[in-house]
Amino acid sequence: MADITTLEETLSPGTKGGVSKSDLPLKERFFRYFQQEITALQEQMDRLADTSLVAGERSDATDHCLAGIARLSNEVKDASSYIPTYDQRIYAEAIKALQDKLSETRAAVQPRAKFSFKTKKNPSAISLSDAAEIAAQGRRHIPGYLSPDDSSRDSSMNPTPVYSSTPVNEVEPQQLRPELAPTSSPAVLDEGKDSSLLEKRSDIRRPTFSNASSVSVDQHYGLHIMLPSSASNTTVPASITSLRHCVVDMSIPTTDGKPFDSLTVKGVKESLIICGQVDGPAHITGVEHSAIVVSCRQFRMHNCIDVDVYLSCTSNPIIENCSRIRFGKIPKNYALGQNHPDGSDKWDQVEDFKWIKPEPSPNWSVLDSNAAVPDQVWAEIVPGGLCWSLEDILRATKVLKE
Repeated sequence: MADITTLEETLSPGTKGGVSKSDLPLKERFFRYFQQEITALQEQMDRLADTSLVAGERSDATDHCLAGIARLSNEVKDASSYIPTYDQRIYAEAIKALQDKLSETRAAVQPRAKFSFKTKKNPSAISLSDAAEIAAQGRRHIPGYLSPDDSSRDSSMNPTPVYSSTPVNEVEPQQLRPELAPTSSPAVLDEGKDSSLLEKRSDIRRPTFSNASSVSVDQHYGLHIMLPSSASNTTVPASITSLRHCVVDMSIPTTDGKPFDSLTVKGVKESLIICGQVDGPAHITGVEHSAIVVSCRQFRMHNCIDVDVYLSCTSNPIIENCSRIRFGKIPKNYALGQNHPDGSDKWDQVEDFKWIKPEPSPNWSVLDSNAAVPDQVWAEIVPGGLCWSLEDILRATKVLKE
């Protein structure tokens, strides 16, 4: 792992002083971001050995590491326009070292294969295809049997079908496991249909994830979804994708000191997303006209438009290809004991990777206190109930404009 441990000496010989990040050139800021990412990935790999095999948790954690390495490799390619060729080679070597480390870690924690007897194939045995052919040959000698080659015969020669009323090729409906069965029948978001034709449901849905190795909320329209405490028995990845006109509250499972391992939010429009506590990175992509509440260690936002972000974060938030993004401090109602103290909370020290000029980026701003959602709204209206509909919550949190 020498390529990773010596990155700072190789790439950034003169940036160890007290220089502010805002004064650094873009390539140096990317270097520091790259350092943070590889450190986080190595920490995830080091935790693989302690991750349970039950319900595929270790497999999911390994896949999460693989996805992180692939994403980091793509980000190096995207930054090639302002990174020198020599530095690009160093980054590529570091990513290769990460891949090697993951392979070594997987081999070290792989459970020993159980002993089993090997069965020898009987030389006289026939395959299923052989048996089918023999059966077909036998049927051809049955009087009145119509083979595929005899399709031109008179239809009066057709015998009564020998199969039952249920075709043998019909697949039985898959039975959902009780812990994964949905607790409601939500309207699925279909981009090809007018959203006004989809059924809106304003009551609160509480899906269960008690035994799941990840938490996923996917493809809903017009729902208020509130995750119960059973949604996170251990630290697991969480994802929210393909939502429109929804309220999703994932804060309850993380109030007892068990944050999500990571968070992915993608393809969300006109919605309020309360993400809770995230121990690792939060990746926000393709979100429009929405509000997000999250506490995390790293915050990355890509291709988003018109979003209010209520954030607590220990590292500088990064945006790219975004516009009209407003950052505010996380509401008191969601600022728990494990949230970051004021001295280490960098919710307002945002870096725009698409704005390399010395002037402040026009793509983001600090949310004015008068424009922020009041604490009373977070405490009384956002949880919902008989008095407050989905529309009321979206208007109160300024997702829907008056």
